[in-house]
Amino acid sequence: METGTGPDRTDVTPSAAGPFLNGIPRQPGAVTPVRGGGEADPSGPGVERAGLVESSGPGVVEQPGMPWPPEPGVEQARLPRPSGPCRERVAPSGCRGRSGRLASGRRTRPTPAHRSLPRPWRLLPTPAGAPFTFWYLAVLVLTSLITEYADPAVVHAFHQGFSTDVAHLVGAPVPVLVASALWIAGGVASPYALGFVLVLTALERRIGGRRTAMVFLLGHVLATLATEIPVGVSVLTGGLPGSSLHRLDYGISFGVAASVGALAALLPWWSRWPLLLAFGWMLLDDLMEFTDPMTNWGHLVALAIGIAMWPVVRRWRRAAMARDAVPPLVRVSATPVSAWK
Repeated sequence: METGTGPDRTDVTPSAAGPFLNGIPRQPGAVTPVRGGGEADPSGPGVERAGLVESSGPGVVEQPGMPWPPEPGVEQARLPRPSGPCRERVAPSGCRGRSGRLASGRRTRPTPAHRSLPRPWRLLPTPAGAPFTFWYLAVLVLTSLITEYADPAVVHAFHQGFSTDVAHLVGAPVPVLVASALWIAGGVASPYALGFVLVLTALERRIGGRRTAMVFLLGHVLATLATEIPVGVSVLTGGLPGSSLHRLDYGISFGVAASVGALAALLPWWSRWPLLLAFGWMLLDDLMEFTDPMTNWGHLVALAIGIAMWPVVRRWRRAAMARDAVPPLVRVSATPVSAWK
């Protein structure tokens, strides 16, 4: 050791600190430069000069480029550890996420989800997965039980009072349009009852209950008006008798037909066109039998309404998928650092 000019100042000799410093021969009595424009003064810990930062206490990291391990008697310039959400790997004991891995600044690619096994029970509505279809089906089961076990005169009075004929549409259109969709024409044995369960459940799981209700009601209302308005015009012109104003018309078939047309837009091509061809052929076969031509034409109109809604239904599907997708990086960065430990 060699003593300097001051009583407390000591300089490290080359034999104690090593003969070289960053490739340059070390001179006795020279001070160690600090990155940033200052010099390290070992006269006392905690003394701050130009470019020298307080180095005592936890939570600091070593400045890159300085000699390591530290030389005896020479303070090392240190930088404070970042206090915000950790996005850089600063030390082996740095910020850790919920998985225990070190958080990094680069965006990680999410792990692709494994293909799940077929789940046939998803074809049926549930209170959580398809609430609109589930509770609507509960109401239809109740009205079907009334139709099956109540007095026939009472049942006929219900159907006649909730019929969407011209006379009721002129007097109270909104209550009649809603009440007529609470009954199943033909009971639970009707093919439209099975179509209601399968089609509306599949549609609701893809676009949501509120939008499924809009598709169903739009087909029900527009197809009803498209079949009843010509009847009223024909009665006024003398083409049909006045009894046609009280024609019995109720059921869910128009809404189901519109839902079938809308659901076809969200299916792959290999199932979309067979569904439309099979359902369309069934409607045409009913029309050719000529048992109830106005209702049969209403089914075709409702199917066309559902097909016309393909652009809207596909946009609803994309919006539902974007709302359900949550990026994992955003979910991790929104958690406070204190919750990670």
